[in-house]
Amino acid sequence: MMDGDINVYCDESTHLQNDGQPFMVLGAVVSPVALTKQITHRLVELRVKHGFPRDFEIKWNKVSAGKLDFYLDVVDYFFDDDDLEFRAVVATKSGLDHAKFGQSHDSWYYKMMFYLVRNVVSSTAKSHIYLDKKDTRGGIKVAKLHDVIANSVYDFDRRKIRRVQIVESHHVGLMQLADLLLGAVNYANRGLETSDAKLQVVERIRERSGIQLTHSTVLSATKFNIFCWQPHRTNL
Repeated sequence: MMDGDINVYCDESTHLQNDGQPFMVLGAVVSPVALTKQITHRLVELRVKHGFPRDFEIKWNKVSAGKLDFYLDVVDYFFDDDDLEFRAVVATKSGLDHAKFGQSHDSWYYKMMFYLVRNVVSSTAKSHIYLDKKDTRGGIKVAKLHDVIANSVYDFDRRKIRRVQIVESHHVGLMQLADLLLGAVNYANRGLETSDAKLQVVERIRERSGIQLTHSTVLSATKFNIFCWQPHRTNL
């Protein structure tokens, strides 16, 4: 857990109940509030270095052979900057029985989001949580998630979890970084091999993190933390 006030940029992939994908993957990049502008500027510098517009959107789906050096540089920057952390939840969707546990897919989603941020938010410092805009249900999602996270740290007057807010990722560099790392984790867990460039990005993350991306890390891992959840391992 970082010292001081933090920003948490949360993204999600293959999270819908009936999208035919085996995993719901949630990811979050964490940065100190005081350094967010500096980190954002560094991402702009990397774009310029590789000949891209200053507002070029960093995105997993844009990883290609022609942009590979840029994306490898972005990955290296993340690991070289001690002020950045990443956490992911890889939740297996097959075998889910929501009715058995008296829950909906939405309520299960909020539980997984809680697992994502539970070791990031502090009961003393202030946290600002940002979600990528995905659909028209953003207002409902924000209110529910704010309740779940704030109550978990006994922040009933919302003095510590100061903000849970929807943002558009193409305006937020650190949200784009979350999309990139999250996409790589999802790609690795699905065992895909559709792009040599994406495989090289996955391999660079494996080299720099020292983990395979398909298994849970130790709970105390801070730089790159993964929690793999399966239905039979919980009493949710």
